Amino acid sequence: MGARQSSPAAANGRTRAYSGSDLPSGDGRAAAVMRYYHHGAAGATSASSSSSAAAESGTRDQKVAGFKCPVCSKFISSDEMDLHLVMCLTKPRVTYNEDVLVKDAGECAICLEELVQGDTIARLPCLCIYHKGCIDEWFEVNRSCPEHPSD
Repeated sequence: MGARQSSPAAANGRTRAYSGSDLPSGDGRAAAVMRYYHHGAAGATSASSSSSAAAESGTRDQKVAGFKCPVCSKFISSDEMDLHLVMCLTKPRVTYNEDVLVKDAGECAICLEELVQGDTIARLPCLCIYHKGCIDEWFEVNRSCPEHPSD
């Protein structure tokens, strides 16, 4: 058995491939992603042989078309998935402070509308400010500042 594998087969017939202690991040996110990646987003475990064949076909289609990353929601080809997951899991997550704008502050670089007094804003660590709704939508695709992507 090795350090990464537990018992050969669980009661339901599945083999557990990874444990949380074997993964690079201790916040639980990495363990969930590895379970998602290892067992497949389509749920490739099934009791009947016909369902199992359909699940294998679905998994095969996923490998040809690629995967949707459970961390950043980008579609990645199957041959790049391992490297992409490591990079997604080890990249620091950008957070923001939520505030209400006390005076007008120019325009939001995401929606290009004015930031006016009373708007709920998000202030990133780089001190850029955006409408909270705009940055929330942006973060669904990319977890970096729109104006400072390398930070």
